Amino acid sequence: MKVFEANISIQVSNFFRTKLNRTTTLSTANQKMFDACGIKHFFESEEEFEALKEAIYFSENLVEEPDRAEYGDFQTNFDLATKVSNFLKQGLSNPKIIVEPTCGKGNFIVACLSTFKEIKKIFGVEIYKPYVWETKFNIIEFFIKNPKTRKPEIEINHFNVFDFDFSKISKEHSLEEILVIGNPPWVTNSKLSSLSSGNLPTKSNFKKHSGLDAMTGKGNFDISEYITLMMFDAFQNSKGHFAFLVKNSVIKNVVYDQRQRNYKIADLQKLTIDSKKEFNVSVEASLLYCKLNQTAEFECEEFDFYNPLKLVNRFGWVNEKFVSSIELYKLSNDIDGVSPFMWRQGIKHDCSSIMEFDRENGHFINGLQHKVNLEEDLVYGLLKSSDLKETVIDKTRKFTIITQKKVGQDTSFIKKEFPKTFTYLYKNKSQFDLRKSSIYNNKPDYSIFGIGDYSFTPFKVAISGLYKNYSFNLVLPQNDKPIMLDDTCYLLGFDNLEFAAYTLILLNSEKSKELLQAITFSDAKRTFTKDILMRIDLLKLALQFPERTMQSELNKINKQFKLNIKLDKFNEFIKAMKPVNSQQLTLLEPEVKYKKQRKQILIPA
Repeated sequence: MKVFEANISIQVSNFFRTKLNRTTTLSTANQKMFDACGIKHFFESEEEFEALKEAIYFSENLVEEPDRAEYGDFQTNFDLATKVSNFLKQGLSNPKIIVEPTCGKGNFIVACLSTFKEIKKIFGVEIYKPYVWETKFNIIEFFIKNPKTRKPEIEINHFNVFDFDFSKISKEHSLEEILVIGNPPWVTNSKLSSLSSGNLPTKSNFKKHSGLDAMTGKGNFDISEYITLMMFDAFQNSKGHFAFLVKNSVIKNVVYDQRQRNYKIADLQKLTIDSKKEFNVSVEASLLYCKLNQTAEFECEEFDFYNPLKLVNRFGWVNEKFVSSIELYKLSNDIDGVSPFMWRQGIKHDCSSIMEFDRENGHFINGLQHKVNLEEDLVYGLLKSSDLKETVIDKTRKFTIITQKKVGQDTSFIKKEFPKTFTYLYKNKSQFDLRKSSIYNNKPDYSIFGIGDYSFTPFKVAISGLYKNYSFNLVLPQNDKPIMLDDTCYLLGFDNLEFAAYTLILLNSEKSKELLQAITFSDAKRTFTKDILMRIDLLKLALQFPERTMQSELNKINKQFKLNIKLDKFNEFIKAMKPVNSQQLTLLEPEVKYKKQRKQILIPA
């Protein structure tokens, strides 16, 4: 049965019929509700009161419940809410104040009522009105079944969480133990914006990313991350505890940001849950727990929520470096520095159906399965993440048009010099105009990104940013033209085959893999990013790498791929990476800027 689109049990419906029988005024009705279940201002208006009476007495108002999963609304089942509450009880004295900033249907509130016996006051906030009602109905049902349970004062606020003043609660209850608990939406700000949701913070770029970072994704964030930091802002000086069910990426970001924000939180724990079992979603998620009003800590211990006695991992800050495994990091921290060569991301065009081709019987076939007539000059072989399988690659299954040699270059030359290509691009101009990213605003027609001199180097060392299982790959020219990579890949470009081969061997070494294992998060959207790869100090790695091992690895590559790469340029390779070498001033000018721009080694947002 549903009332106001909210589930209501027969018991609760009968309760209302009995309690509200012959009740005619709003104040009397609210007093009865407060006496029965502790909820203040149960009815917000006379209209609500009359509407509920009519619904209870005259109809069942059966309404199909909308699917709110697209809003990141994965309601915590009561069993999980109870397990979380029981876990918290083991390490808590009984909290007096409960705060749930996105209370949904109220399962956490009811679980807390069942678990903690000395609660004085509960604050719930929820933007979706049917859930406000359902929370109230569930609380009533709890007290119907448990009539002797102590009734705290309860406020269920129909409010946008981003507009609610939580600091008022922390100030009014500064001397009492507070538990902040909940399961905020598992969705990003950009997703909610696309759904025209009003449940968004006023300033979406709350991490203050600027320029290209903000436009290409780093300005995107999880709503639950924003709410988590809101709670720390409001309650870090409160005596108490914090427990949120959030995506693992949110926990990583919270611990990462802790070094800068210096919140008064400690004993940080990540307790992994089975999201498929609990929410029927394929998202890596955990319970984030910490103590409030403590000396700030910058590490997080990881456990299995269902077996929380055994420590699985510790991650966080070691000196000025952020790592995914503190124990593993001890094995390779000596090569954690700054790469002497600048890692780059591959080509970004956001128009794959028009810009990418297969080649069949000498013809180009685009993503729409149309045969395309092009000059060969601007067409280059293209590798995607799924193509990076062999150690050495010199052939591609895909091709792409490269319209510029550097970002922002005028593309009007195409019409004059390559009329077939221009005719094709112009015919499909509407597809380019549909590209949503703001990076294309005020740029020449058919613009691409991730393009520069490095794109046209003949030899590249590349890696996919997407896969947990990885290897670095050596990319050679195809038909005397450099091969391009798409924007899911990262690359180093070389004019010298020997330098590329030495770099490949170093990056595929055990020491390099130990470092990457210690600083990457396997559940990240991108396992590898430019920021991660820039941390591998190839010079330090090369100086400790035995030449005989390098020669042995070269022999394997030469034999398998019929190459003739020699070791005679290894010393020159070492010198090229040393800052004292004058040649490096040209090689490393971008790296110098990179180091100045970043005071610490970063991970992706």
